[in-house]
Amino acid sequence: MADRLNLTFCRDHIEEIISETTNSRMNPREILQFVFSREISRREENRIRIGIMAAHFPRKCTLEEFDFSVQPCIDTAVIRELKTLSWAGSGSNILFLGPPGVGKTHLAIGFGLLAVKQGYSVLFKTAEALIKELSEAHEMGKLEQKMQKLAKVKVLIIDELGYCPFSANGSHLLFQLISRRYESKSTVITSNRPVSDWGLILGDTTAATAILDRLLHHCSVLTINGDSYRLLAAKKANLLAKNESLS
Repeated sequence: MADRLNLTFCRDHIEEIISETTNSRMNPREILQFVFSREISRREENRIRIGIMAAHFPRKCTLEEFDFSVQPCIDTAVIRELKTLSWAGSGSNILFLGPPGVGKTHLAIGFGLLAVKQGYSVLFKTAEALIKELSEAHEMGKLEQKMQKLAKVKVLIIDELGYCPFSANGSHLLFQLISRRYESKSTVITSNRPVSDWGLILGDTTAATAILDRLLHHCSVLTINGDSYRLLAAKKANLLAKNESLS
């Protein structure tokens, strides 16, 4: 019966439920509240798990794990505001700019994970992989289906824009995608290049201007100019090694 009603927690923990409710001497109302609260928790856990799998994050990074003391240039007041996810609800965007290793991807994943937990659909793609998929869909005559699918995602994270140059066709495909998502869905982009260089990255100044016009209209831009976490970790490891050799 629990299976037919899709009460998976009740199905999997019936003995625990009987024992807990009996030992606690719960009345019928309390028993129902106990069972329903556990079912709700189970479904929420499953929803988040499925959402994280669908997002295809390359690794798990939370905002709580980010060491803001290493990047004092980041305005924590802005981070607190972004944590409310009002930007995701209104279709606004976020740009994380800065040199390699400063935590741009970590923050993007952190906000993406937070969005999943709050019920938003999220998808993570590197810029190179995204343009490759769009180009292949275009060649196969399936661009419209691909665009529709990407346009439905509430929060699209495009990572590492600027590491690989785009072809003119790739830039136009990105413009089409950003245009479809404009003011209705949120796009989070990380880039190691300032927006003034995007004409060079995209290989088309006109396309770059059009893309930035739509991205920046409703957007929070966070520029991180601190030290690379990886270099700091390497320096720390080297110092520890030196200290050990001296002791």
